[in-house]
Amino acid sequence: MPLPPRRPVAVFTAMATLLVASLSGCSTDSRGGDEGGKPTGSGGSGGATDTKPPTPKPDGGLGDVLVDGRRITGSKPTGIAKVPFARTYTEGALYSAVTGYRAMMFGTAGLEGLAREKIDAGTDLATTIDPAVQRAAFDALRGQRGGAIALDAETGDIVALVSAPSFDPGSFSGNTFAEEKVWKRLNEDDDKPMLNRPLRNSENPGSAAHVVVAAAALEKGLLASVDTPTRSPAVHVVPGSATEFSGDPGRCTDAALRAALRYSCANVFARIAADLGAEALASTAAAFGFRQETLLTPVRAGESAWPDRPGNATQLALTANGLFEVKATAVQMAMLMAAIGNGGNRPHPQLLVDPVEPESAGRAVSRRTADQLRSTLGASVTTWVPSASVTWALSYTRTAAGRPLAVAVCFSSAADATEQGARIAQRIAAADQEQPLATH
Repeated sequence: MPLPPRRPVAVFTAMATLLVASLSGCSTDSRGGDEGGKPTGSGGSGGATDTKPPTPKPDGGLGDVLVDGRRITGSKPTGIAKVPFARTYTEGALYSAVTGYRAMMFGTAGLEGLAREKIDAGTDLATTIDPAVQRAAFDALRGQRGGAIALDAETGDIVALVSAPSFDPGSFSGNTFAEEKVWKRLNEDDDKPMLNRPLRNSENPGSAAHVVVAAAALEKGLLASVDTPTRSPAVHVVPGSATEFSGDPGRCTDAALRAALRYSCANVFARIAADLGAEALASTAAAFGFRQETLLTPVRAGESAWPDRPGNATQLALTANGLFEVKATAVQMAMLMAAIGNGGNRPHPQLLVDPVEPESAGRAVSRRTADQLRSTLGASVTTWVPSASVTWALSYTRTAAGRPLAVAVCFSSAADATEQGARIAQRIAAADQEQPLATH
């Protein structure tokens, strides 16, 4: 069962590091309403963020969700004693993945549900969202089915969180028959607009998982550096089977990690997996955040899976190439890029401003390994022909405004959409800069 060859193309960009991957499957398995965890203090965990003073709040009413000091929610009297206020939303579709919803007939989800007691008491929730980056991500994903997230790589602040297609939570926040019809239509929509894709949807990361395997090879001492040649024939045949993993013969034969990451050399990473073994790969993946059952932002993120012990050598090779049972959410892949850019420290993603200092989720890899991988990913955009129906785009850059930004985008793609994925990630990263990213 030979894997389909991929055609690599390298495109260079002056300021961003992008790793673009096209992978299998874009299924969804839950609605955005399935959230967990409870907010603590005045917000989520970790991370101080400077925000503008909030706009004046009308007397009475519910507490609001704030973006850069601006209220993106409101409330209006209902005349009903048991439910005295109904929620209103400003640019509801733009921020639905951030706010969740509060509906008189259908309950709550997302931040609206997690902080319901505080909101009922009139307490506001200040988020870490950057309105310019949020708008860029929303516009870039317009017409797609997918999700995007941008993290401050040092603090873990979520500066953009977008799910597409989106929905307007204000379209069903009341108790009318028309709003009931909207709710039913949204829940029956095959595109699942109420699924919080960047947090809840998981997909095979495909060749984007090569970064984890490369980190394991460096951390476990299999390779001295990213420039050490590997013992990798152009076609790696899994021992005891007829399964083949191939790479470009001119670029991938005995390729060092620097070339193997750039050209998506499936043969190299299948061979590394055979040399390292499943336990080394799984422990490195776990250090980056895979297999974490509970990740609260405070909105619960879905678990990203990495098999502990694949059943045979073929499954191990598939695992090393981000297939088989490897599944990742966009927030997981953003954490991966953030850790590489942040000297090996993996930040904890957080959506709410908290007055305490940011708390690291832990060290993923050594600084030396992180720096080696950072230099390897360099200033390039790597693209290849999709194997199936999903495109991933990953980016790490320090913007002109000084923010270290990690971006992860995953969207459905029936055809080759790698260049489109790179443009989407670049557009998001550029939104926090004084000047657009220059490409050549």
